Amino acid sequence: MKYSVVIFPSSKVQEFANQYRKRYDSTYALIPPFIRLKEAFELDDAKLPELVEHLQQVAEHTDSFTAKFHRFSTFHPTNNVIYLGIQNKEAFEELHQQVIECCSSRPETYAFVPHLTIGRDFADDELKDVYGQLSMAKVDLETEIDRFHLIYQLEDGIWSVYQSFQLRK
Repeated sequence: MKYSVVIFPSSKVQEFANQYRKRYDSTYALIPPFIRLKEAFELDDAKLPELVEHLQQVAEHTDSFTAKFHRFSTFHPTNNVIYLGIQNKEAFEELHQQVIECCSSRPETYAFVPHLTIGRDFADDELKDVYGQLSMAKVDLETEIDRFHLIYQLEDGIWSVYQSFQLRK
């Protein structure tokens, strides 16, 4: 089965992101807005208890924190994706490092950049136009990060939460 580890921001941040995701993100109907800690990976069901135990340990040893979204950005030319950039990346980077220790022996496809995708699969000209408009917008959003989620993909492509892991207060 295919799994991933993500953080879902507050409903306020999700509502803001979904204004754009409805139009620009092909995965809009498959998963709410999220910050990926571990990209999707295949896992044998027999190894699931070990992964859950590892993620529980990570959560128990990680303090909750605040995320600040401060601008729109893009991964162009590597990827035609537009995202909400996160100002304080350190806590996400540390959490990512701890999470990936147990998830998979295969390296990540891309370097880890904490972000919230609002649009993907743009043609080059469309990306330039949309990003040009969004880059002028002021973004000042915060969300408390107090949990992360192990999610799995259903046969219809929709992602569902398998288990949530509460961070320390």
